[in-house]
Amino acid sequence: MTSEADLVARWHALVSCYNGVANRLDRALQDGHGLTRTEFETLDRLVLCDGDKRRMQSLAGDMYLSQSALSRAVDRLERHGLVCRVACDVDRRGVFVAPTEDGVRRHAEARRTYLSILAEHLPPDGTR
Repeated sequence: MTSEADLVARWHALVSCYNGVANRLDRALQDGHGLTRTEFETLDRLVLCDGDKRRMQSLAGDMYLSQSALSRAVDRLERHGLVCRVACDVDRRGVFVAPTEDGVRRHAEARRTYLSILAEHLPPDGTR
């Protein structure tokens, strides 16, 4: 049986690992590609679904963000020409978001950085 102290120690190790990797990703993505980690992860989810448009509500459900935080990230990406919003033809309340060609290109460049950092900091078997 696992002791309380062991559970807490494992939790602290997990949080420390996450924070270390997240901070490294934040710096590298911002310095190398002008993207926040949230912006990259938004682009990542859009591009990896074959670059097709996705409903904002669906995208928010896949991410750790609230709908308003996702909307702010999409606003920033849209200002930089990396995504575009498209109104839903069937439901006027619905909004889709899709990557632009520049967004797909920036994602491809940033993804190499992202994967490199993950490979550097995460062990292959998921243990640390």
